[in-house]
Amino acid sequence: MEEFHKVRRLPPYVFEQVNRLKASARAGGADIIDLGMGNPDLPTPQSIVDKLCEVVQDPRTHRYSSSKGIPGLRRAQAAYYARRFGVKLNPDTQVVATLGSKEGFANMAQAITAPGDVILCPNPTYPIHAFGFLMAGGVIRSMSVEPDESFFPPLERAVRHSIPKPLALILNYPSNPTALVATLDFYKDVIAFAKKHDIIVLSDLAYSEIYFDGAPPPSVLEVPGAIDVTVEFTSMSKTFSMPGWRMGFAVGNERLIAALTRVKSYLDYGAFTPIQVAATHALNGDGSDIAEVRNVYKRRRDVMVESFGKAGFDVPPPAATMFAWAKIPEKFRHLGSLEFSKLLVEKADVAVAPGIGFGEQGDDYVRLALVENEHRIRQAARNIKKFMSTADETMHNVISLNAHR
Repeated sequence: MEEFHKVRRLPPYVFEQVNRLKASARAGGADIIDLGMGNPDLPTPQSIVDKLCEVVQDPRTHRYSSSKGIPGLRRAQAAYYARRFGVKLNPDTQVVATLGSKEGFANMAQAITAPGDVILCPNPTYPIHAFGFLMAGGVIRSMSVEPDESFFPPLERAVRHSIPKPLALILNYPSNPTALVATLDFYKDVIAFAKKHDIIVLSDLAYSEIYFDGAPPPSVLEVPGAIDVTVEFTSMSKTFSMPGWRMGFAVGNERLIAALTRVKSYLDYGAFTPIQVAATHALNGDGSDIAEVRNVYKRRRDVMVESFGKAGFDVPPPAATMFAWAKIPEKFRHLGSLEFSKLLVEKADVAVAPGIGFGEQGDDYVRLALVENEHRIRQAARNIKKFMSTADETMHNVISLNAHR
């Protein structure tokens, strides 16, 4: 049977090929060190779990919840933005709870996109940034991901040459997968451009609290007047080690938040009320849970940079996020990121995310997630060092390492 229209618009899910290899290797008894999926291994802080257990005992919380988020949760998110960014939000009209930032992005795409609308999207980037709009009938125009002066000439060309004029621009800093961090000056230039050309700005700030060096990453909403054109998405998945709880937020422009809220009201009843109450408790905390999570990822980052470097696999230290974005070693670069990722599973018992899965501009890279403990990260480095040092002998009858793409 012919595939459905929206399914046909989606490219093959390249991560699934690596996932199948992982599953097969594990079924055969291999101990795969999984640095591929960004699935936090740290437990949710006990006080948040305790609050969930307390509230779930009340049968009144077992009923349908509020799609836009209970009032206390929206007030807590507004208070967080005031403390962290100095941004004042109306919790009734400028904050909506989402089932993670991923769901928020996908439903915002459904809310604002007409067939053929042009969306400016960084490449490489987290897949939902592009695919959410593709499924909504939009057209993606790829942009630079570097938050510097090189970002703007492609934007100018897109405005001049896109028909219709671009509807929205997607930002993602700190970036998944590249770990790049934007400055407030960069955001000021973006907002000035967006206002000049009447373009919506959609900012994914899921990694705002996972930073290691220098000042905390800013929010684009710190720019005066940014709220006129901007919605920003955050998540509690990494900040509080709550990935399975599916709790996030969209905040910003009232008209855009109202559109998202209306679409969501047709599609879901919101997260389970005890989860929303526990999330409120987390946001109203003293920040010590966030600091501990940050410290764990920093220690893992430092171990990865050191041990992989000694293994001959250079990993630039990310300034933020729970990921490192590393160029494939020169000897293997001609293979492309998918084939190199497969080799690491098969020959080194290490799983990584192929860069091509985040866009064609990522094909010389792999993404390494800091989701294994320090001992396991060192073991992954030893495995990779052994594989790379013996590749000429063990792979001569499989593929030429001197070939070129």
